[in-house]
Amino acid sequence: MMACVQLVEVNKKSWSEAVDIQNLEQEALSLPAEDRAKLAQKLLLSLDTLSAEELEQAWLIEAGRRAHELDRGEVQPVSADEVRRKARELLR
Repeated sequence: MMACVQLVEVNKKSWSEAVDIQNLEQEALSLPAEDRAKLAQKLLLSLDTLSAEELEQAWLIEAGRRAHELDRGEVQPVSADEVRRKARELLR
């Protein structure tokens, strides 16, 4: 897992020069639900253009970022049951 975290930090540095990811994320999360859904769809569709290797690397980076956030105590884990419950509520 440490390799993933190191990979995340290397990639984060190159991104941080152009975009403040944390501010971008906070701004995106502050959007109304409908706008967040549209943005999420566009972002997910943009992954379809990646090669299998690029997609795998993107997921490794994301997994490393999430693990790093958990390790630092920045976020709390959410059970699968809770995620399903919230998803069902959103679909109503």
